[in-house]
Amino acid sequence: VRGCERGPGRAAQLPAAGAGRLRAVAAGQVPGGGPECRGGRGAVCEGAGGPSGGALSRPLPSRKSVSQWRDEGRIAVWLHVPILQSSLVAVAASQGFAFHHAEQGSSTLTLWLGEGPSRLPGFATHQLGVAGELQGWWHPEKTINAWKFPGGLSNPGEDIGDTAVREVFEETGIKSEFKSILSIRQQHKHPGAFGKSDMYIICRMEPSSFHISFCQHECLRCEWMDLEELARTENATPITSNVAKLLLFGYREGFDRIDITMREFPAVYTGLFYKLYHRELPEPYRNMT
Repeated sequence: VRGCERGPGRAAQLPAAGAGRLRAVAAGQVPGGGPECRGGRGAVCEGAGGPSGGALSRPLPSRKSVSQWRDEGRIAVWLHVPILQSSLVAVAASQGFAFHHAEQGSSTLTLWLGEGPSRLPGFATHQLGVAGELQGWWHPEKTINAWKFPGGLSNPGEDIGDTAVREVFEETGIKSEFKSILSIRQQHKHPGAFGKSDMYIICRMEPSSFHISFCQHECLRCEWMDLEELARTENATPITSNVAKLLLFGYREGFDRIDITMREFPAVYTGLFYKLYHRELPEPYRNMT
């Protein structure tokens, strides 16, 4: 168990006997984005003990422990249960815990102790898919009934451009470099996303190889195709034909008219960086100080 105390900078770590990890958030702290204390109003300190500095032991959540947490002013509790101890989920559920999310090796449950409806953030609501288009001639894949872009789901922690490079190579055998984002599709209640929402990003790529060696597990055919032909064919998905028209416009009028480019900036969190995607700024604006 890890919990934020009322006093600033104090935290307690309470190992639950064989029940994974459990964290409690104190009143007045913002639990958004996870159980950690936010905004400088508290801190979760690994290994810190209670007021005496020693570690405290406590079994699975009981009616008594829930009552104690309420008395201590805690507003939320997060329980992490390893998969081999999943039988303990029923014990926690009997005390009001509910599932928040599950991963391969564990599940996470939460208990809201504050006033009113829970303000804890939900788990992921979207999955992210990325596809790539290669400059020059087009290389669509033939699925069961239509040409589509080579692409697939982004891995955890993988940048959009890196997903496009990987997926294009895995499905076509062509090496490429990420240049820009062309379009973003958002679809809710997606059957392939367990009813959640799906974001599908199509990128413009520059090839460094041209020989096709496609994945026969995922594609029926894969070939280079003229963009005008792709834009006009009836055997393409709507997103494929519309992005083909967008690319034709870019080739004829300049890709600066359609590209969504990327710049990297330092995050407010020490040592971390993020990618910002936007239309290219004119140099006078880009270099403003």
